Amino acid sequence: MTRNKRIGLVVIALAVAVVAFVVARPGDDDSEPTSTTTTQQPAQSGGDETEANHETVQPAEPPVTRISLTGGVLKGDPQPIRAEKGDVVRIVVSSDVADEIHLHGYDIEREAAPGEPARFRFKADVEGAFEMESHAAEDAGEEPLIARLLVGPS
Repeated sequence: MTRNKRIGLVVIALAVAVVAFVVARPGDDDSEPTSTTTTQQPAQSGGDETEANHETVQPAEPPVTRISLTGGVLKGDPQPIRAEKGDVVRIVVSSDVADEIHLHGYDIEREAAPGEPARFRFKADVEGAFEMESHAAEDAGEEPLIARLLVGPS
C-alpha cells in the first residue's frame, strides 16, 4: 500500500470518528431548542379528501435557573425558584470546588465540580417550599442555602 493510500485511509477514519462523535453525543441541558415542523395530513371536508398543511409546534424546553457558587457559597441572598405543580424544573449549579448539591423534599442530590455543573431536571409533583443546599458550604461552616424552590398549585 502506498503512502498516499495510507494517509487517505487515516483521513477517512478520522472523518468517520468525528461524525460518530457528533451523532452519539448526549444532549446538553443548557440548550433550549424549540422546533416547528410542518406535516401534510388529509383533511375531511364534505366527503372530499384534500391535502391541508398543519403546523405542529412542539413546546419549548422549560427555562433554566442558573446558580453560581464560589467555594460552595452563594454570593448574595438565595433567590426563589417558582414553579407550578406539574411543571418541569431545570436548575444548573456551577461551582469552583467539588460539591454536593441537595434539593430537600424531593431528595435529589447532584455532584458539582469545576467545569462540571450539577444539573437538575424533574417534574414538580409536590407542592410546598423546598431548600437547595451546598454541602461544601455546610462543611466550611457557611450558610448552605443556595435557593428555595416554591411549588404552587397548577
